[in-house]
Amino acid sequence: MNVTDDFPLLKNKPLIYLDNAATTQKPAAVINAVRKFYEEECATIHRGLYPLSINATRLYEHARERIAEFIRVPSQHIVFTSGTTDSINLVAQAVPLKKGDEILLTPHEHHANIVPWQEAAKRAGAKVVWCTLKDDLTLDLQDLKKRINKRTKVLAITQVSNVLGIVNPLKEIVAYAKDEGAFVLVDGAQAVPHMQVNVNQLGCDAYVFSGHKMYGPTGIGVLYLKDLSLEPARTGGDMINDVTAEGAEFAKNEPRRFEAGTPNMAGVFGLAACVDYLEKVGMGAIHAQEEKLLRRAWDALGSLPRVQLLGPSPDKERRAGILAFTVKGVAPHDVAEILARDGVCIRAGKHCAHPLHYQLGLAEGTNRASFALYNTDEDVDALVAGVEKVTEVFK
Repeated sequence: MNVTDDFPLLKNKPLIYLDNAATTQKPAAVINAVRKFYEEECATIHRGLYPLSINATRLYEHARERIAEFIRVPSQHIVFTSGTTDSINLVAQAVPLKKGDEILLTPHEHHANIVPWQEAAKRAGAKVVWCTLKDDLTLDLQDLKKRINKRTKVLAITQVSNVLGIVNPLKEIVAYAKDEGAFVLVDGAQAVPHMQVNVNQLGCDAYVFSGHKMYGPTGIGVLYLKDLSLEPARTGGDMINDVTAEGAEFAKNEPRRFEAGTPNMAGVFGLAACVDYLEKVGMGAIHAQEEKLLRRAWDALGSLPRVQLLGPSPDKERRAGILAFTVKGVAPHDVAEILARDGVCIRAGKHCAHPLHYQLGLAEGTNRASFALYNTDEDVDALVAGVEKVTEVFK
């Protein structure tokens, strides 16, 4: 797959970008869509009666439909937010909780799917419960099911671990939690860029992801919300039907109920262009490319002395294109710095997943290489050569 020329930054800068789980580079199609909005289509949506505003509103709602089609849900359940973190906070403030309720989390979660629930538990007097991992770092499904009971009001779970790249068997997990009456939120931030997602088949109550991790603009996110009658966490702007001196009436059973204020219209148009681009390339082709790169990196790095790979082999467990590793005797930040000298960009640290790293006894963190549709075999080889250099420098 040779799409580097579609990405202006990669075309113009001599670097090997393997920090895609943090943010992806943007194709020209997305950049042009954002520019086109500001240059040709800029007007506030839903309010103006003049042609420019009417057209902007039409394009905005068309974008909602495109993104809904992409994840296989009805468009009237798509809410635009500023990102995954914003979406989860919105839901964590909206789901009713009371003293004694339980919120079930997994060690695979990003802080964005931990801290909002910890705060929600504090407000309500509820309790955060954690399930456990098996030795290969996959979820212990038997333990998870044992922890789901009538007190479990929320299960918040990632579809793909942002550290390990493990793809969780959500259909089975969600069905079990729903049978017990739990509200299920799925963090899809690391899934949507890597594979075709069908939220309708998952059966969850909420599904969230960010534009910037899937080749789209920053500052735009998506929340699929099944129950649009939940109380909105923020108020003002177009989510209001009427305001009197005594109070306000909010929109009912429609996405604007949760879209307070002027939305990120340029971001929405850029995200719709991103969806068009991804479908043109093909999600199946993207997944196959990343799977090939992951296996190449796994085999090559795994053969190096002192390198420890985290998680199960991609031959044994379904994985997305994310690989975390350590080099014995070398701090993760030293590994990343030496690689950066040769233009290889990876992430070092705890990747906003501190509980997972503390559980693994890796307080300094890990190194993470994460692949995207524009990465190549040569990128993987450069990564491996860089890690070999690290082992030579720190003998």
